[in-house]
Amino acid sequence: MAKVDILKWDKTKSGNTNLSDEVFSSPIREDLMHQVVRWQLACRRQGTHQAKTRSEVRGGGAKPFKQKGTGRARQGSSRSPILRGGAVVHGPRPRDYSYVLPKKVKQLALKSALSYLFASKKIVVIDSLASEGGKTKELAKRFSDFGLKKAVLVDTKETPLFKQAVNNLYKFCYYSTQGINVHDLLKYDTLVLTKDAVEGIYTRCGVTK
Repeated sequence: MAKVDILKWDKTKSGNTNLSDEVFSSPIREDLMHQVVRWQLACRRQGTHQAKTRSEVRGGGAKPFKQKGTGRARQGSSRSPILRGGAVVHGPRPRDYSYVLPKKVKQLALKSALSYLFASKKIVVIDSLASEGGKTKELAKRFSDFGLKKAVLVDTKETPLFKQAVNNLYKFCYYSTQGINVHDLLKYDTLVLTKDAVEGIYTRCGVTK
C-alpha cells in the first residue's frame, strides 16, 4: 500500500488514503497498453468509407466511341474502372472495425497505465470534484491555480454541472470510474481522482480489497 495525501483545491491537505500496490504498482506492460489503445481507436472508427463499383456509377450506358477505326482500344462504357471518372475496383466498403478484446487484457492494461502514472508522480487525489455554477471560467482558473494544464478528471459518477463546465476545456476530460480508459490516461499529463473514485477503479481492475 502506498499512502498519498488528499488535497483541496487550495493545495492544503484534508487527509490521506492508501493506493493498492496491485493496481498502482503493478508491472508496466507496454505491449498490453499498446494493444488496448489500438483496440480503442479501432472501435471508434465509423467505417463509413465507400467507393462506387461499376454498377453504382451513374452514366456510361452509351458506347464512348465506335468499335473500329479510331486506333484506340475498344470500350463499351465510359464508366469502366480503367477510365477517368469510372468505377473503382476493390475499393473501400462500409465495415465495422471493432473487435473483441479479452476482459483480463483490458484490466491488465488499465493497471499498467495507472502504475505508469503513479510511478511518474502524475496522480493527484482531490477531496471533491464539484462546480456550484457550472461556469467554465471559474473552473479554468481553479485548474490553473492548482497547476493543471492537461488532465483526466475521475469521480465515482459524473456531476452535470461539473461536466458542463469541463466540456468547454479541450485539454481536460471528465469521466466516471466506468469511463476511465487507457488511451486518455496516456494522452493527458495528469490523473486527478477523488478518494471515492479509487474504490471504483479497484472494481474496474477486478481487484477486491
